[in-house]
Amino acid sequence: MREGKVDASRALCSRNRFDRAMAGASLYAGVDEVGRGCLAGPVVAAAVIPPTDVHRWELVDDSKRLPGRKREELAKLIRETAIAVGIGVADVSEIDQLNILCATQLAMGRAVLNLAHEVEILLVDGIYGANSPVPSLPVVRGDHRSLAIGAASIVAKVFRDTYMKQLDALYPQYGFAANVGYGTKQHRAALAAYGPTEHHRMSFAPVREAQTVQTRLVLHG
Repeated sequence: MREGKVDASRALCSRNRFDRAMAGASLYAGVDEVGRGCLAGPVVAAAVIPPTDVHRWELVDDSKRLPGRKREELAKLIRETAIAVGIGVADVSEIDQLNILCATQLAMGRAVLNLAHEVEILLVDGIYGANSPVPSLPVVRGDHRSLAIGAASIVAKVFRDTYMKQLDALYPQYGFAANVGYGTKQHRAALAAYGPTEHHRMSFAPVREAQTVQTRLVLHG
């Protein structure tokens, strides 16, 4: 147990040093998104300015590497202890109108705008920057390498998952509480049986194809 705690402390220090080295002397925020590959629901981004003292963030990691309950606990901790947290959302209509990449960058920019403090540089997961006047520094595998980006990935994931569970109450046949909008076998089967909802992304081929099938059924019985 003690060895595991030492390893977590080392990882925390390493990821925090990585952020400081990338940002230099600039005040920075980590930025990440969730939901790019989903067939339904918005794309959500979070921006997080870490606290000066990050010792309580030992377990902060890429959200994909954490179980759901631990993500929720950490999202609460991050919101309570970060200097600032901002959330940005691009809805389905914006995704269909702009394309998923531009909508993602838009959500990231909105997350930065919703920070209570201004920053000088953004550490952004991936290879593209945010749609923001604040300069972006893209970081490949940033949610794994960067403490601030990992924190943003957790906050964005918990926020979006909560929203998709609310949608599940309205559309239980699609299984949104379990698949959170991703194209699982069960979700695709529901699309084929019931057609898409207003929360599905018509610019995505599987949704478009399901809509075409439903239209043919209506026209031809």
